Amino acid sequence: MNDKDADWIGLTLGGARPRAVAALYRYFRDLDMAEEAFQESCLRALKSWPKNGPPRDPAAWLILVGRNSGIDSVRRRARFTELPDEDKISDTSDAETDIADRIDDSHYRDDILRLLFVCCHPDLPATQQIALALRIVSGLTVKQIARSFLVSDAAMEQRITRAKARIAKSGASFETPDAADRAARVGAVAAMIYLVFNEGYTSAGERAETRTTFAHEAIRLGRLLLGLFPTEPELMGLLALLLIQQSRDDARFDKDGNIILLDDQDRTLWDRRMIDEGLALIDKAMRHRQPGVFQVQAAIAALHAHAETPADTDWTEIELLYRVLETLQPSPVVTLNRAVAVSKIDGPQAALDLIEPLADALGGYFYFHGLRGGLLKDLGRIEEARIAFDIAIAHANTTAEAVHIRAHLDKLGGSPSGA
Repeated sequence: MNDKDADWIGLTLGGARPRAVAALYRYFRDLDMAEEAFQESCLRALKSWPKNGPPRDPAAWLILVGRNSGIDSVRRRARFTELPDEDKISDTSDAETDIADRIDDSHYRDDILRLLFVCCHPDLPATQQIALALRIVSGLTVKQIARSFLVSDAAMEQRITRAKARIAKSGASFETPDAADRAARVGAVAAMIYLVFNEGYTSAGERAETRTTFAHEAIRLGRLLLGLFPTEPELMGLLALLLIQQSRDDARFDKDGNIILLDDQDRTLWDRRMIDEGLALIDKAMRHRQPGVFQVQAAIAALHAHAETPADTDWTEIELLYRVLETLQPSPVVTLNRAVAVSKIDGPQAALDLIEPLADALGGYFYFHGLRGGLLKDLGRIEEARIAFDIAIAHANTTAEAVHIRAHLDKLGGSPSGA
């Protein structure tokens, strides 16, 4: 299999994963078995598709192959253990055409959200809910999820394992929760969708295909979730935020994959259709007068989208919105973002004073050291800036991030520390 085949097959498998895993979980009622069946179907796809081309419906193909391999696996295990009841491992239909037809039914379109609700079961702590959904539904690696949560790979592996064990022990149903249960879990599901988007937005800059896949999957899930809760202003805010952020995708990297900061982006490349949809959703959400975290973040993004040039940006309003966000969701990362607005209004020293107390909490965070280095540079504290930039490079998530900081180091002149 050549690199070209590997690229398109990888993208196809990634796009089909949520539907396929959700449907396989419907059949087997077991997260590990659904994952194993999906992985087996992926292995068979890697052997078959380069020769035969992609099937008409890749998700239906993966579901069928995964379902059959899962049943075979159960039967092999039955040599040593008692075989579960048939209704525990399969439905009553064995027709391939029936599976292909049903994949487009509303019954199947709801599978992803049903699986999300299971992953976000109330018996699980919020961090386990989100991590499990990222792993099971979206297929992020443990390393990717750990980076999103700023924890070690080992800690995240344990978190996901414990979550699976709790789900299995609780006997969580795969049926759609009732209205009360759905309302209780929607916040965790929304947070998971945002993390799916954010993983691609911040960490996948080196591969536009991956970045787009994550973004489109998150936006699609956001639309589905809003469809279930059409009057929920926070879900309007979530979808608005994703749309406005994604609208800048074509302007965020140059042809070599290097990062282009917001102030330096060609704003004619921003997708106005997505921006307009996002702005309309914000206006609709605000009429409910129920402010929430996603609505505030979307409002901040909207202020950037409204500015025709960087000089037109209303940094005072942005700083005020970050203060509101700090009240709704206190976080060192929120304060770090507010510091950017503070630097535009009151200068680099005021921003540096704001972020210095965050050093312990954000010591392993790339953006903390990158911003700190920039502020020190603006203050003329060149040696300290060089050290901060070196630390930022050490914590970079992608080559693009490292190259971006290296460019700042080069502008400082002299030999970088540790070089």
